[in-house]
Amino acid sequence: MDSLDPRSRPVRKVFTTRAGGVSRAPYDSFNLGDHVGDDPADVLSNRKRLASVIGIPAERVVYMEQIHSNTVTVVTGPTPGSEAVPATDSLVTTERGLALAVLVADCVPVLMSDTVAGVIAAVHAGRMGARNAIVARTVTTMVELGATPANIHVLMGAAASGRNYEVPEAMALDVESRLPGSRTTTDRGTAGLDIRAGLIRQLLGLGVRAIDADPRCTIEDGEFFSHRRQGTTGRQAGVIWMPEA
Repeated sequence: MDSLDPRSRPVRKVFTTRAGGVSRAPYDSFNLGDHVGDDPADVLSNRKRLASVIGIPAERVVYMEQIHSNTVTVVTGPTPGSEAVPATDSLVTTERGLALAVLVADCVPVLMSDTVAGVIAAVHAGRMGARNAIVARTVTTMVELGATPANIHVLMGAAASGRNYEVPEAMALDVESRLPGSRTTTDRGTAGLDIRAGLIRQLLGLGVRAIDADPRCTIEDGEFFSHRRQGTTGRQAGVIWMPEA
């Protein structure tokens, strides 16, 4: 197989947008979140479509019950009945052919891989999770499974940008105290947070050097779901997996 053929890549990382599904407003159209009030049949149809596009059986795409925690869970296979892994905001695995999914609508979706060690992770890095070291804890868990920080590649998806993510000054300072580099000033001159910037600084401090980040802002870009912009809305996904050998 040609080395440039995407099927030859040892790890795949993809992010969805809100386009290409069957959900109706305000979840239109490729909503993958089953906890936001959308028709369950539409969500199931969208999830099946995602699985078909990435070439993974739907039951082998693992989702999380995300609660803005700093809990990391190691998974070794699909969950019974394809239920979400309970009460966690990071999934880590060494299993091939098992896709890990993170759902977001302003929070930072973080996909991480060490192709040498064969360890991958999907992380939901919202304000509280990022503040409480969900990404750093994921790196620690990956290292326990054989990964090396210098070999880890990180890909962050579209998220709320610092120019639009306005928060009270006290909140910005609190997050900055735990995630240095995240405090910023919005385009309106108010206190804001740039969670991606803080995470990049944290990862560099952990010895992770290969970091890519989609700079697009979910709050201002209508291609994405945004809780801040819309209130009731859907969720896009970040998905990572290691193909079967």
